[in-house]
Amino acid sequence: MLESIFNVSIKPSHNSILLKGLSRHNINRAKKILIKLHPYATNPIDSQLIASLLNIEENHTNMTKHIKLSRKIIAPRNSKQAEYLNSIDNRDLTFAVGPAGTGKTYLAVAKAIEYFERGEVQRLVFVRPAVEAGEKLGFLPGDLVEKVLPYLRPIYDALYEMIGFKEAQKLIQSDVIEVLPLAFMRGRTLNEAFIILDEAQNTTIMQMKMFLTRIGFGSKTVVTGDMTQVDLPKGTDSGLAHAVQLLKPVDEIDVHLFTSREVVRHPLVSKIIDQYDEELRDYKQ
Repeated sequence: MLESIFNVSIKPSHNSILLKGLSRHNINRAKKILIKLHPYATNPIDSQLIASLLNIEENHTNMTKHIKLSRKIIAPRNSKQAEYLNSIDNRDLTFAVGPAGTGKTYLAVAKAIEYFERGEVQRLVFVRPAVEAGEKLGFLPGDLVEKVLPYLRPIYDALYEMIGFKEAQKLIQSDVIEVLPLAFMRGRTLNEAFIILDEAQNTTIMQMKMFLTRIGFGSKTVVTGDMTQVDLPKGTDSGLAHAVQLLKPVDEIDVHLFTSREVVRHPLVSKIIDQYDEELRDYKQ
């Protein structure tokens, strides 16, 4: 991959690597990427990691903010993601607000696993509002766990990718990892936990207050959401929008805002988001 990008040849030579090419500038750039890849050598190196390093190298982002898990290494894809990871490390509570595809939830889950594997927290708690996209739980079949499972699936998917299906199931069954609807948080205090509230735009003000007052000693909390995808009943204020404005002055809290420019999915996704945002602005005017 690096050979085609920089138009160089990369070959092992005894205990070193030999780089050849027509452009010294490209040789130096390839060398920088290889040096950055060295700490990851004990783990599988995939094209996504290389792409992340290339993007960071172009944006001069500090690479100390990679996430090293037992199964894989995750690097921020852009400077905004690196700043987000820095916020999580340095604040007790971080709000991440922005469109889908910016890595808000994915990176938060990765950070949670990293903190757990390093022994900095004792459990992981992933929470989502149970009602989205106009569906009322009372009209869905099954018990409450079965009803909310589809809404929690994105978090399960991230867990399975990062720590494997068997390990995730083992930790879930032992209650080290909890994936639960927001209503289950009432009356609890979570100490030494990494807590993530996902899709927080669909909380009411009182629900958000209830959630935030569950934070206990030694805990780290991340709240993620997209204010363009609010599914609350008409006339109901979003607890996420309210909390971001209300709590912004608090030193221990950081508010991190993503835009469509930080979307790391297919390039078409950014353009689609921009078009919908523009239409929404025109509608409000």
